Amino acid sequence: MKAAAIAALSQSGVAVEVVEETGSTNADLLARASSLPAPLLLVARNQTAGRGRAGRSWLSSSEGSLTFSLAWHIEGGLPRLTGLPLAIGVALAETLERLGVQVGLKWPNDVLRDGDKLAGILVETQAAQGGNAGGVWVVIGIGLNLLMPDELEAQLGRSVASLPWLARMDRDTLMATLLDGLAGALREFERAGFAAFAARWNLRHAWQGETVRVLDRGSVLHEGSAAGVDDTGRLLLDTAQGRITVLAGDVSLRVKGAE
Repeated sequence: MKAAAIAALSQSGVAVEVVEETGSTNADLLARASSLPAPLLLVARNQTAGRGRAGRSWLSSSEGSLTFSLAWHIEGGLPRLTGLPLAIGVALAETLERLGVQVGLKWPNDVLRDGDKLAGILVETQAAQGGNAGGVWVVIGIGLNLLMPDELEAQLGRSVASLPWLARMDRDTLMATLLDGLAGALREFERAGFAAFAARWNLRHAWQGETVRVLDRGSVLHEGSAAGVDDTGRLLLDTAQGRITVLAGDVSLRVKGAE
């Protein structure tokens, strides 16, 4: 992949950098965020220390994955970011759908295909200069599986989704298409917040109506029927005691009975 080619193919106006290898594109952009003059996309051909939500590792291969992060400045404080990871999920899903790939969304930040994980999203923040008055830099990290070597799947210990036919698409064009989808969604989110995305997220809710357990560090916090999300991105769960809302955080969602 070449930065100049991605930037030329994209309609977003976002600056692009491509590196051969790094530990984590998210960590790299977080370290630079306070000095960035404008949004920046950082793509790594090989990422050796990718991170997922709640401190988990994100394993990928240089041939079979797209690993990248987008730094974006948003005015206001952290409350303005409510629901952002879910909005990014919608943006990624809608972009893939335009490329002919139908996917589902799992709360709060996974993209699924045929029930298996296809992509993960990690959103981290860095206060801009000037505190709340200066806004917040968000760094959005995405790992997207295109091909999944058998040895990597064995290392993960579970089946994962991939897109072998999409892997044949020119990578610069694919990356530019994803960037345009993300930039458009971020501008919409800045204008309208997650409320503009809630119905679109619910249309793609992979586990709508399924009995699920909400876990925190292995302990079951809640159990009930997954009923989508509200306009702030909270999970709606119909329990024996009635409907409750679950906030995003160090919480995992599993189909009841799944290991």
